[in-house]
Amino acid sequence: MNSFDPKRPNNALPFLPPDTAKTETVAILKQESRALRALGELKGIANIIPNQSILINAIVLQEAKDSSEIENIITTRDDLYKAVSATSLKADPAAKEVVLYREALYEGFTKIRTRGLLSINDIIDVQRLLIQNDAGIRNTSGTALVNDRTHEVMYTPPDDYTVINALLKNFVEYLNGDEPTLAKMAIMHYQFETIHPFHDGNGRTGRIINMLYLILKEYLDIPILYLSSYIIRNKTRYYELLLSVTKDDAWEEWILFILKGIEEIAKDTILKIRKIRELLDSTIAIVKDTLPGIYSKELVETLFVNPYCKGEFLVTSLGVERKTAARYLKQLEDSGILESVKVGTERIFIHTELIQLLKE
Repeated sequence: MNSFDPKRPNNALPFLPPDTAKTETVAILKQESRALRALGELKGIANIIPNQSILINAIVLQEAKDSSEIENIITTRDDLYKAVSATSLKADPAAKEVVLYREALYEGFTKIRTRGLLSINDIIDVQRLLIQNDAGIRNTSGTALVNDRTHEVMYTPPDDYTVINALLKNFVEYLNGDEPTLAKMAIMHYQFETIHPFHDGNGRTGRIINMLYLILKEYLDIPILYLSSYIIRNKTRYYELLLSVTKDDAWEEWILFILKGIEEIAKDTILKIRKIRELLDSTIAIVKDTLPGIYSKELVETLFVNPYCKGEFLVTSLGVERKTAARYLKQLEDSGILESVKVGTERIFIHTELIQLLKE
């Protein structure tokens, strides 16, 4: 688009859908097929973990950290799990941001499972949970995309409130419409990031919308595939391709980039799920063999749902008294399955092998 001016608000951003001649090319259709196969295998293999909360919690927390890292809200996984587990801990701001991401994702997940669609208000609710304010859709200029090295303005989002609202209305109509494809997710992700409807949290909100779309259109049953780690590995290319769509209507390379990411991350997640299942089985065998007096499937699964565990988690999941829960955790520590650490005024028990697997 020869008329593109990066310093001028993009109030002429076209409505969806774009020209199908540019979004349904042979290369895109072939890559879509490969991504669909990987996603279908992921959907099926998720069922090898009987307690789906194990997968959701493990992979959502990993995504929350990676998605926030794209925005330079960086925390360690250790700090993150401590923040999730310890009620008395004054978590550092970065860890809190990551925990809020998880809460926002669950909010969106609950909404689409309940109503079978995603509305503008739902998107606003997700962003509100992420950012912890009620500012809503912006009615002033948005933050321009600036080159970190040269400080040159690369893109300026729409600044007309009426235009932003019209674009969002079109966006949710497109999202909830029939004929879902994975290419459509790539198109929507571009559109949302380019509208940039909020003062803060647009990137994280957009990445949550990606996941919600996959569930809404039944590509997956639970939220276990995220592109944030792929974007981190290809961050420069990600922003270059986003901008190329705006400047040159270069849809094919952008869509192929996202479809390849879906295929790659689906395969990575399949491997991780298999490893989690292997570790779950071996942990069950060890507890059965060394601690038959306290063994139950629910006990071991609680350790996997909560890699940083504490007594109250066992009280809730097993229905035992606090003293019993404390005794169970101490025995699991003595047998080498768990390792305890003091966090604030609490003692947290870590399934170290699981944490190591999740850090990979």
